[in-house]
Amino acid sequence: MATNKVTTNVIDMSGNTGGLVWAQGTKAQRPAGVAGDLRLNTDDSRLEFYNGTDWKRLSESAGTPTPDFQADFLVVAGGGPGQSGGGGAGGLRTSYGSTSGGGSSAESALGIITGTSYTVTVGAGGTKGASGTKGSDSVFATVTSAGGGQGGKQSLNNSSISNGGCGGGQGRNDQAGPYTGTANQGFDGGQDAATTFEAAGGGGTGQIGQNGVSGGAAGNGGNGTAVSITGASVTYGGGGGGTGESATASGTGGTGGGGNGSATTGSAGTVNTGGGGGGGVNLSNYGDGGAGGSGIVILRYPNTFTITVGAGLTSSTTTDGSDKITTFTAGSDTVSFS
Repeated sequence: MATNKVTTNVIDMSGNTGGLVWAQGTKAQRPAGVAGDLRLNTDDSRLEFYNGTDWKRLSESAGTPTPDFQADFLVVAGGGPGQSGGGGAGGLRTSYGSTSGGGSSAESALGIITGTSYTVTVGAGGTKGASGTKGSDSVFATVTSAGGGQGGKQSLNNSSISNGGCGGGQGRNDQAGPYTGTANQGFDGGQDAATTFEAAGGGGTGQIGQNGVSGGAAGNGGNGTAVSITGASVTYGGGGGGTGESATASGTGGTGGGGNGSATTGSAGTVNTGGGGGGGVNLSNYGDGGAGGSGIVILRYPNTFTITVGAGLTSSTTTDGSDKITTFTAGSDTVSFS
């Protein structure tokens, strides 16, 4: 290409209503460059200049930087504890596969910019007992999954703590409910039996919690959602089973880590599945349910990039084909990529 050098200090185009036409081409077509060179990158339709070392984009106040790659994600919140009713599972959001939580379609992968810090939080499972709490939210960047709702208490007017990513199951003779899940994350909890008040199962990420059956059995927890982001199919977010008058009448936990209900003490949701705790019975009106299972965050991204993980997170990284998979099992901090 010929080079025509302009030797004047000022080029006056004030009488021209048109515009300059810059050299243009794809990123792969960039020239070696001399400091000050300016061109249009046709990959992203943005002007860029050469600073003597690298090609840099011109600043645009309303612009959004072009992502360097796309990352798939699975974000599962902590499950809710059982009380009398089974605990609801933690909400589930994913971009991998075809199905996300609450029966919704999988979301779009997230665009990642190298050198940028992104927050990761793994939600803890909810604690059981009179001062029990719902499950904690899990987070990756702009994606937040809601903690699972606490199972309903017995013979009490329960608060909204039983709503969540998945709703808690209604407790025996519960004065409130049924309890709701969050759209595109999980399902509602079931209802107690109409006359004899067998407790209900907590909602799962793939299925509503089952109702209690009058004179029969407590409700089972709703099943979870299978996701293959690690390269193998794993089910997450099962609801906890409700409590019954006997072991045989108690509800079972949903697939994906839901705890079983019991006529004594309900079992806990499985760690790192977001499973809800099973419902239980004691002499108080609260129930002796199991704690909720902790959540999990999993990222899948091209193996040409490297992740840096903050000290506040517990993680491990594996490979599957041309991708890396980083799994976070506890903590909260930031991550970045290079």
